[in-house]
Amino acid sequence: METRRIVDRGVKYILFISAMISIVIVFLIALFIFREGVEAFNTVGVRTMLFGKVWRPGQEQYGILAMILGSILVTIGAIVLGVPLAIGGAIFLAEVAPEGIQAVVRPAIQLLAGIPSVVYGLFGMVVLVPLVRKIPVPGNSGFGLLAASIVLAVMILPTIASIAEDAIRAVPQSYRQGSLALGATHWQTIVNVIMPAARSGIIAAIILGVGRALGETMAMIMVIGNSVLMPSPMTNNPLTLFLRQARTLTGNIAVEISYATGVHESTLFATGVVLFVLIMVVNISARFVMRERQAIH
Repeated sequence: METRRIVDRGVKYILFISAMISIVIVFLIALFIFREGVEAFNTVGVRTMLFGKVWRPGQEQYGILAMILGSILVTIGAIVLGVPLAIGGAIFLAEVAPEGIQAVVRPAIQLLAGIPSVVYGLFGMVVLVPLVRKIPVPGNSGFGLLAASIVLAVMILPTIASIAEDAIRAVPQSYRQGSLALGATHWQTIVNVIMPAARSGIIAAIILGVGRALGETMAMIMVIGNSVLMPSPMTNNPLTLFLRQARTLTGNIAVEISYATGVHESTLFATGVVLFVLIMVVNISARFVMRERQAIH
């Protein structure tokens, strides 16, 4: 009995230490990028950097607003395109598909997560960009937010689908049986019982997808056009905004960090701080929404 208690206590301490190490690692990373970006915050100024529309390091102009908007827009595009497909796939695998089909579809979706991002970028350049270029809009090169959003939607799909499927499967079987016993159809049970019960897991899946989208670099560099331009519609149609070339925060760091020095280098680290804050805002907002929904229900 005493041995069992010692083992239980030892396991508890090991798990606690593991959790603390994770927190310390995140803290150290945040501390490092903030320390390296302090020079930029002091020299350029937070307001000038965040709201400046011009990025010309050679002329001491370090505005990153265009890249912030580029990251946000491409992430929104990926979420709009990818989340419905991912959630639909999760519902299909968890509630509809026979075991034989599951054995084929699930590994295929999971395989998408193992494909290197550079391969997605190559696919986007060779296949998607020429297709987007066929859209009859003046100045449309094919490279831009739309091609990047499509590539990113495919990249985040396996992450969201896998976690959402696990959340749906975790709903107690009694919920399904009770709904069906009351006369609801299978689809009504899925929509009105299972999905609300799995909401927290699905939101967590979407949060991870957003984090993946905000942090993606290589594929974005290859298909987004990499031009530091303020996103704006190319015609009177506001949707042509997504045909505009852009640059993301991660792409800016990857492209210029190899030759940056001084304030330029510090500004790139400050860009990393902004990206870190954006991801934190997404996580905090999602937690707030979940708490609000729980309070309502």
